[in-house]
Amino acid sequence: MTYFVYLIISKSNSKFISYVGYTNNIDKRINDHNESKGAKFTKGRYWEIAYYKKYKCKIVAMKEEYKLKKNYSLRKKIKERFINLKIKISNN
Repeated sequence: MTYFVYLIISKSNSKFISYVGYTNNIDKRINDHNESKGAKFTKGRYWEIAYYKKYKCKIVAMKEEYKLKKNYSLRKKIKERFINLKIKISNN
């Protein structure tokens, strides 16, 4: 089975917030977050995928999810890249 580690971003007031998770069905999971069926932290917001990576093993995916959750500098880089791309697209 395939597993995904993902980082999603939502704009809250004037700042962007992120959430990291893992799943075996990324489309369904993002849909659940956007329908307020995901984690308590994600309820009531619109989320977009900023990053995901595929893994063949659940244990490896869970370990990588934990690393990404704790690596705030990497999360910040991913958020900045995502925000800059959105700004670039909206200016075209």
